[in-house]
Amino acid sequence: MNYLAVSYLFFFLPLTVIIYHFAKKKYKWRVLLLASYIFFFLISGNLLIYLLFTTLSIHHFGLWFDRIDKELAGALELADDKKAIKEEYKKKKKKILFLGVLIQVGLLAVFKYLPFGIININYLLKFCHVGFKIPFVKLLASIGISFYTLEALSYMIDVYNKKIEADTNLGRLALYLAFFPSIMEGPIARYSEVADRLYEGRDITYKNISFGSQRILWGILKKFIVADRLNVIVKLIFNGSSYDGGLALFGAICYTIMLYMEFSGTIDVVIGSAEIFDVKLPENFRQPFFAKNISEFWTRWHITLGTWFKDYIFYPVSLSRKMKKLTIKARHGLGNLYGPILVGGIALLCVWLLNGLWHGAGWNYIFFGLYHFVLILSGSLIEPTVKKVTTKLHINRNNPIYRIFTFLKLFILVVIGELFFRANTLRDGFNLFNSIIMNFTLKSFKSGEFLRLGLDKGDFIIIAVTLIIVFFVGILRERKVPIRDTIAKQNIVVRWVIYYAIIMFILIFGAYGAGYKPVDPIYANF
Repeated sequence: MNYLAVSYLFFFLPLTVIIYHFAKKKYKWRVLLLASYIFFFLISGNLLIYLLFTTLSIHHFGLWFDRIDKELAGALELADDKKAIKEEYKKKKKKILFLGVLIQVGLLAVFKYLPFGIININYLLKFCHVGFKIPFVKLLASIGISFYTLEALSYMIDVYNKKIEADTNLGRLALYLAFFPSIMEGPIARYSEVADRLYEGRDITYKNISFGSQRILWGILKKFIVADRLNVIVKLIFNGSSYDGGLALFGAICYTIMLYMEFSGTIDVVIGSAEIFDVKLPENFRQPFFAKNISEFWTRWHITLGTWFKDYIFYPVSLSRKMKKLTIKARHGLGNLYGPILVGGIALLCVWLLNGLWHGAGWNYIFFGLYHFVLILSGSLIEPTVKKVTTKLHINRNNPIYRIFTFLKLFILVVIGELFFRANTLRDGFNLFNSIIMNFTLKSFKSGEFLRLGLDKGDFIIIAVTLIIVFFVGILRERKVPIRDTIAKQNIVVRWVIYYAIIMFILIFGAYGAGYKPVDPIYANF
């Protein structure tokens, strides 16, 4: 079961809403918790035990931090050398935090990355002519483990840093980690953002159902009409080996569009589902292709993952004592502009290396992360020069022509990155990229061969129309137009004409039936 499945949209979600609505207020959070564990069991079976262990362990560590803080307060009242006492307890807390992080990251590493590690170690042993080979071991990882592990880590670290108090209520913490709309594909919420609202058991209102359903319909439209259609082409090109450079580039473009429509569409369904229960999950997309550069793009795409890495990897690394000392030296040697940028690049490298690994156990994912690291760092380094040149030449960077140029540049860079992201292996990615550069031709389009990849002209027209609709909605959102509020303020006839138009558009033009295979939840595998 996934968020776009009939079983979820027409059975699981409505049944949960009905039971939740009629439950007494004090039992509403229990309904959500039970529904969440049933949902998780349906998608992961007995692997539910991993989630239970994670929940129990971070609950224990949170209380452990709380106990240490209370011991410190008591010790300070009796101590003469308060600084030494604080330092002693600080070291103690750090050791506990290290243990807690090691457990969570260790579980993720074992279940998600162990096979990848064994394969590469065996290659190294073979290269060194060592007559030994590690037996291949593959363990099943529960769906969503990468998402709830990051949430668990954020909870522990925030309690450690006293940003939040340790929760004594195991049920509230369990619901925070397991909440069924976000357990499979995010967004990655912080405990302080959602835990209290989940536990309060808010009433379901007409507005919540209306707004939540709007968001769900919008997500279904993007996924069923565009993503599922393009999946036909993407599977053929990325799993084939005889396509010219033109079709390879076409496949990479199709995958980039498909990925955005599938992931953002699923997140729309997720946020809409939570909204019905009056739970506001953090936004995960903000019109990424309207960004001016690749750095801004990643502040608009998978926002919660980016902010997690920024808060828990980038800042701790860049603000560490050693990095501060290195920054001072770099300022003297390289100047106030380039010194901090290059030193900050160390923290940025950590972020993007881990970002690539988070997405999957494969060299193509590591390359994907390092690719964006190079783009973002180089962009920061040349930005001052670009600014000087455009100012000197009196080029308005907000000019429509310049914005089109920046969009095309950004889109090309993103497409190249997604090509390696989607490739079955890093070698396949380089083969496709090499085909685009060395064997680029438009013969397949002139001859009409691209229409024999599973989609006809009608399919491409439907995709184009839908993308135009999504584009104009994106423009309105960029201009802060409250689209859903505007629809909600219309009279009942106008509202339902809009709703029925979207429903009929999905029913008529959705990609289902013979010839189409729905896209599997892409980010659920990460």
